Amino acid sequence: MVKNEISVGIVSDTHGMLSDSLMAELATNDYLVHAGDICSTSNFDILRNTAPLYACLGNNDGSYLYGPNVGKVTRFVLGGLRWQVCHYREMLDLTTCDIAICGHTHKPFVEDEKPGVLVMNPGSPTYPRTMMGPTCGKIVVADGKIISAEIVLLD
Repeated sequence: MVKNEISVGIVSDTHGMLSDSLMAELATNDYLVHAGDICSTSNFDILRNTAPLYACLGNNDGSYLYGPNVGKVTRFVLGGLRWQVCHYREMLDLTTCDIAICGHTHKPFVEDEKPGVLVMNPGSPTYPRTMMGPTCGKIVVADGKIISAEIVLLD
């Protein structure tokens, strides 16, 4: 492991449910990112007490109050990289970030859509819409570089 390595658990579309397998995977990370449709203030609190949490609002989060740092688009710098999180892929501005996280479709992918920009949708651990089953993601960064990015299959 690289000395400055940061592990980030990526999740979206939990829809008010946090499974044991999801929480076991997320607990192995230094930070968490949630790309919307949390649908539970108590789950939001559980996640932010697991690791520092960056999150955005999903289309089902309109009636929940997660605090002033959770908006439709959330931007932050972590591991020397510019991150952007938005529930909708089409609302991501890939000219202003190095890593872009989206959700909504419940279909996981990791790709380099634009040179130098990693785009990830972690799928859904709750209501998956592919044959893969429940998923989340993991991105490891260090010193301004992406070390790895993967979709994690959950039990």
